[in-house]
Amino acid sequence: MSRLFWFAAGAAAGVFAVRKVGQVTHQVTPAGIGENVGNGLRELAGALGSFGAEVRAGMAEREDELKESVERQTGYTPGRYSTEPARRSSGARARRADG
Repeated sequence: MSRLFWFAAGAAAGVFAVRKVGQVTHQVTPAGIGENVGNGLRELAGALGSFGAEVRAGMAEREDELKESVERQTGYTPGRYSTEPARRSSGARARRADG
């Protein structure tokens, strides 16, 4: 029984070693290096996307704080549009149409 146990343990260790060596040799081939670089770039892109989302959220939060501060100090609400229509120069449009 003891011999059978050690035989099975040796066979399992051999299979494990062969698989591990196969994985390591695949990682140093051009295809394996390409996979590693691709995975790294995907992780970097995900991290950059998360960072950008956090920056935008922080900017929006700070903008709200600044608007509240301006409104509290001056009584003016930034971002509200006036009821008057915007004045546009019709001359520039006419010149572009003629040109």
